[in-house]
Amino acid sequence: MSTGRPGAPRVTVKLGRLRDVRAKALLVRFAFGAAVSAVAGVVSAVFGPRAGGVFLAFPAILLASLTLVAKEQNLRAARDDARGAAIGAVGMVTFAVVCALSAVAVGGPLALAMATLAWVLVSVAGYLLVRRLGHGADE
Repeated sequence: MSTGRPGAPRVTVKLGRLRDVRAKALLVRFAFGAAVSAVAGVVSAVFGPRAGGVFLAFPAILLASLTLVAKEQNLRAARDDARGAAIGAVGMVTFAVVCALSAVAVGGPLALAMATLAWVLVSVAGYLLVRRLGHGADE
């Protein structure tokens, strides 16, 4: 996707870079995610599913990932990842709201399809807005 600005970097996928990910980095992310999920399970068992759901909404590996990205790459890359996570969180809230409001009215499969479409549209729009504002490209 391009913002139309001259010199704006394009989003690319480089599958070969997966080989560069160290096992220790994966282990830290996995352990942190597992710990947050376990806490959510305990909270759900003790206080009920609504309270546990709040903990599941916490991006389980975000903090560990941002720490590793800042250490292995730089603060700019970590900041861009955090910005992307925030945009994705807004998309996921949109997904939840659309799904909750439409599930009874239109049924589960259609509600999931509508919620997924809303998530994609809001997330892509958020990304494009952030790029249009000049963030995420060597600001």
